[in-house]
Amino acid sequence: MIKVFIVDDHEIIREGLKMILKEAPDLLVVGEAQDGLEALKRLKTTECDVLLLDMNMPGRSGIELLSDIKALKPKLHVLVLSIHPEDKFALKTLKAGASGYLCKDTALEELVIAIRKIYSKGRYISTTLAEQLAFDVIPDNESQPHELLSAREREILIKIASGIKAKDIAAELGLSISTVFTYRLRIFEKLNVKNNVELTHYAISNKLVG
Repeated sequence: MIKVFIVDDHEIIREGLKMILKEAPDLLVVGEAQDGLEALKRLKTTECDVLLLDMNMPGRSGIELLSDIKALKPKLHVLVLSIHPEDKFALKTLKAGASGYLCKDTALEELVIAIRKIYSKGRYISTTLAEQLAFDVIPDNESQPHELLSAREREILIKIASGIKAKDIAAELGLSISTVFTYRLRIFEKLNVKNNVELTHYAISNKLVG
């Protein structure tokens, strides 16, 4: 028997999920919670195999709650249920420790299948999500060098290419000048440019600055 715990802030959703699971002879709902805090409290005394987690609850929810649950019960399989389509949040939740992701629009058709697969195989990945994971792992040969920059590196690139001096960038961002120079060196290496002139030309050519 696969023991299932449900976490969702809408009672009607919880009742609907329980009705679906009741039809499966190998699934048993052993507990439920309407928010993150209640879930963490009840999970301390409730043994379960798979947790159905709504990612869009008031208060503590989302990736933070998922991390808390995995810290409390590292071996617990978490199937995320969300109103957001897979292309928006699925990869983030899997990387944060979820065992699977279901958009609520498709949950009715796939829920029992997903729970069984997670319990037996450890993962549930839809065809759409599998394609996303493949593209996430396999480098895109057509990607541009500046797409490898961090948010801070990109920010500094734009400022340098806009003609702002290092000391002014440092003051504006609350960094030391040496830190700005370090960022600039990393940017040079990633973009394969040698100086500010080449950097500016790169930024204009790739429409990073006007």
